[in-house]
Amino acid sequence: GLVQAAAQQWAVEPSDCAVERGVVRHAPSGRSASYGSLAALAATLPLPADAPLKPKQTWKLIGTPQKRLDTPTKVNGGTVYGIDVQAPGMKVASVAMCPVLGGKLLKVDDRAAKTIKGVIAVLKLDDGVAVVGDHFWAAQQGLNALDVEWDLGPNAEVSQADILEGHRNAGKGPGLVAKAKGDAAGAIAGAAVKLDAVYELPFLAHAPMEPINCTVHVRPDGVDVWCGTQVPGRAQDEAAKAAGVDKSRVTIHSHMIGGGFGRRLEAEYVGVATALAKQVPFPLKMIWTRETDIQRDRYRPFYYDQVSAGLDSDGRIVGWIHKVTGSSVMARWAPGGMRKDGVDPDGVECVEETPYDIPAQHVSWVRHEPPGVVTAWWRGVGPAHNVFVVESVIDELAYAAKQDPVGFRRKLLANNPRTLKVLELAAEKSGWGAPLPQGVGRGVMVENAFGSFLSVVCEAEVAPGGNIRLRRLVAALDCGQVVNPDSVKAQIEGGLVFGMTAALYGEITFDKGRVQQSNFNNYRMLRMDETPPIEVHLVESSEKPGGLGETGTASAFPAIANAVFAASGKRFRRLPLLGAQVG
Repeated sequence: GLVQAAAQQWAVEPSDCAVERGVVRHAPSGRSASYGSLAALAATLPLPADAPLKPKQTWKLIGTPQKRLDTPTKVNGGTVYGIDVQAPGMKVASVAMCPVLGGKLLKVDDRAAKTIKGVIAVLKLDDGVAVVGDHFWAAQQGLNALDVEWDLGPNAEVSQADILEGHRNAGKGPGLVAKAKGDAAGAIAGAAVKLDAVYELPFLAHAPMEPINCTVHVRPDGVDVWCGTQVPGRAQDEAAKAAGVDKSRVTIHSHMIGGGFGRRLEAEYVGVATALAKQVPFPLKMIWTRETDIQRDRYRPFYYDQVSAGLDSDGRIVGWIHKVTGSSVMARWAPGGMRKDGVDPDGVECVEETPYDIPAQHVSWVRHEPPGVVTAWWRGVGPAHNVFVVESVIDELAYAAKQDPVGFRRKLLANNPRTLKVLELAAEKSGWGAPLPQGVGRGVMVENAFGSFLSVVCEAEVAPGGNIRLRRLVAALDCGQVVNPDSVKAQIEGGLVFGMTAALYGEITFDKGRVQQSNFNNYRMLRMDETPPIEVHLVESSEKPGGLGETGTASAFPAIANAVFAASGKRFRRLPLLGAQVG
C-alpha cells in the first residue's frame, strides 16, 4: 500500500510511518509524501498480508459532521449544470415530440416559424420536430408558430380507465411465485380476523428542477456530448447509435445534474439531441420545456397490489398473501438483473422479505406492460411502492386487532432487534401516545432496505374539508457506521420531501394516449410553507454502512397515510392522498 511505498522509498520501517489528511509521514526524519506522489510505486507492490484498520479512538473524520465542498458554488450560481453549457458557435433547439407515444410526424408547415427573428432552421425527427434558434426564446417562439400534423399511432385511444382495467385483468392470473412459506391460504381461511385489500399506486414523473437538455456537436471526426447523466456509458451508446459512428468516437462531457431521481438513468434524450445535431454543422443545445419534460418522461410504474391477511384470536398475523402487478423496469433496463425464476426482484423488494415474523407467506408477481408508456426507475425504487402497501396493511391489521400500531409492530419485531430499536427511538422522540387535538393523528412505519433500518412517525392534521397539513416528521435511522452525519441526515430529509410530494400530489394520468399533466400547476411540488419540521435521529452502530439515497423517499408514503387515517378515520388504498376526498 501507500505506507509500504513510502517506507521503501525512504528505506525505513512501515511501522514508523503514519497517515493523516492525504499524506504519509515519517516522524523520526520529518519526511512526508502525498498519497498521489506514492500511488505509482504502491501499484507495483504486492498487497500486504495484513492491513489493520485504524482504531476508532484515532478517527478524526468518520462520524464527524463535514461540510460539503460544493455548497458555495451551488448557492452562488457557479456550478455548471448541463443546461448551462456553452460551446463556440452553439445554437439552441426547442423540441415538440408526438403527444402520444408510438406516434409519428406526418407533416409540418414551418413558414410562419421561419419569419421569426432568430430562427435558423426547422429540423424533423420520425416522432418529433425542432426549431433551432440563436437563443432559446427564438427557438421556442418558432416552435409555437409551427403547424404540425401527427399520426397518433396505435395508442391514440388509451385512457386511464384502460390502464387500470389492464392491471386488474392481469392481476387475475396466477403470477410467478416469488416466495412460498407455509400454508398462507389455509392459515387465512382459519383466521379469527381476515383482511382483503387492493392498493393502487399511480404513474409518477421525475420532474427534476433542471429539465432534460443535451448539447451535441457532430463533427466529421467524432461526436462531443455535454450533458448531466447518471449513466455516461449509456449516453455514449445512444449518441453513437444516432450519429452512426463507433462509440469510441463519442466523447461524453459529464456535468452536474439538477435533479435525476432515476430520470437521467435513461439516455434516450441524448439520442434525440444527437439526431438533431447531425443535421446541422454547429454545436446544438437541445432544451426540453417543462411541459415536454413531464409529458415525455419515463414514469415510475403503475402498481396494482392484492393483499389478504389473517389474525388469530390474540391478534397475531397467521398468514399473508400478496400479489404485485406492474411493469418491469428491470426487464427493459437491466435484463441480467432478473431472477432465474423470471421474477423482477425490484417488483417484490420489501414484500418478499418484510421485517416481521409472519409464519405463512405467499408472494407472487405479475408483469403487465400497459400500452403507450415507458416506465423507469424512480427514487425509492422497489421499496417506494412496496413499503407503502406492506406498512399500510400492517396498520390496518393493528387497528383490526384493536392494538396500538407501535405495540403491534413491536411484537412482530422480536427477532429483528435493529428494526425494533429504530421503532422504539422514533416512538420516543415523536412523543408517541401523548394526547393530540381533534383531527390530528400520528402514523408510524418501519423499513428494512439497502442494509439500513428506518422508522418514521408522521404527525398530520386533517381539516373538516379534507385538507391535509403535515405537522411533523420524526425519523430514526440505523444505517450502520455513519461516516458523515450531516450527509446522512440530508439524504433522509431530502428523500422524505421527495416522498411527501408524491404521497400528497403525485399522479400521471392518460386520456386518449396523452399525458394530462404538464407543469407544476397540475403536477404539484411540495412547497416550503407545506414542508413540516423533520427530525432525524441516528442510532450509533459499528455495523457496515447501509444505503440511504432511496430509503427516506419510500418511508414517507406509509407514514403520512397512516397518520391521515389516525386523524380522520379514512384509510387510503390509492395514492395520491390529495387526489381523493379525505373528509
